[in-house]
Amino acid sequence: MKILVVNVNTTESMTQSIGDAARAVAGPGSQIVELTPTFGAESVEGNFESYLAAVAVMDAVVSYRDSYDAVVLAGFGEHGKEGVMELVETPVVDITEASAHLAMLLGDRFSVVTTLDRNVPPIEDRLLSYGLDRRCASVRSTGLSVLELEDADIAKAAITREAERALAEDNAEVIVLGCGGMAGLDREISKQLGIPVVEGVTAAVKLAESLVALELSTSKVRSYAAPNPKKITGWPLRHE
Repeated sequence: MKILVVNVNTTESMTQSIGDAARAVAGPGSQIVELTPTFGAESVEGNFESYLAAVAVMDAVVSYRDSYDAVVLAGFGEHGKEGVMELVETPVVDITEASAHLAMLLGDRFSVVTTLDRNVPPIEDRLLSYGLDRRCASVRSTGLSVLELEDADIAKAAITREAERALAEDNAEVIVLGCGGMAGLDREISKQLGIPVVEGVTAAVKLAESLVALELSTSKVRSYAAPNPKKITGWPLRHE
């Protein structure tokens, strides 16, 4: 099977890291194709950049010309999933939802550790909209920007600090890494803390593989039916 893994920002090095994390857990019959939007912000931090990224991600998916079997959206707490679900016939798995679902299989309550504090409310809102908020003990900020996550040592230290606080102060039992840029950091932090740490890209890839193997995809009966045919000016963008 072929799985598209779509970054929400335009930083190619982060797209590569996300793709590498996805390939590390993909089954032997799975091909990972990572995509970078052709427009948008170098990092997505806040509502303006998130809404912009939603359009950019939809554009990247509909502009991909080859066949594929599933889509993984690698933005934590970002907008756009519902739009992609309307546009494609294949399963669409968002890393926010995927990681929270897996975390709930591993403990009673989970805490999300994310980047800047301004990203906490949008993540809380997304968990609420998915019906996953009741099992969320907290959403904690490391204070790091998305681009600062590229320094793995700094990122691991900051994530570990907040994870320890979530365990001690919030009664969390599982930690969820709340940014696609944290891909690849989960196993070392899990080993250090002695608890399950769920990373969204890898969680979403394994769920996407399962949905494809079970021949299950998005219901088109009502909420995610294809958009009604009509003229849309200036979109999708035409790429050479």
